[in-house]
Amino acid sequence: MYSTLLGLHSGLRYIVLLLLAVALLLAIVGLFGKKPYTQNNRKVNLFAMIFTHTQFLVGLILYFFSPAVNYANMGEAMKDAMTRYWTVEHSVMMLFAIVLITVGHSRSKKAADAFNKHRSIALYYGLAVLVIVVAIYQSGRPILG
Repeated sequence: MYSTLLGLHSGLRYIVLLLLAVALLLAIVGLFGKKPYTQNNRKVNLFAMIFTHTQFLVGLILYFFSPAVNYANMGEAMKDAMTRYWTVEHSVMMLFAIVLITVGHSRSKKAADAFNKHRSIALYYGLAVLVIVVAIYQSGRPILG
């Protein structure tokens, strides 16, 4: 079960990163090119959010099966850098990224004009991508390899 979840979680990151990159690129082009906010923008942003939430749920399930996580004894987990990373830091950073993406999507939906819709996605999704890339980098695993 653990290896299946880990494989799924590792594989989904490519889809998540691709969707977030496309959403971010479309938002930046729309923002600086003063383009309208289209159905395509809305769908890409929505799918990026859905896949990111799915990735987080798989990661949450994986958290309870992973041998690298020691949630039963937090005192011991805090003493070892790698155990602390997988027990606390990775999940907190990813939760923060999920919150950023959700807030960005929500603000984009509520914005009245295309400029503010693109700006919300560019800002919040951009910050989320930064957090995700830092979290993956800190794990010692290659981001795209």
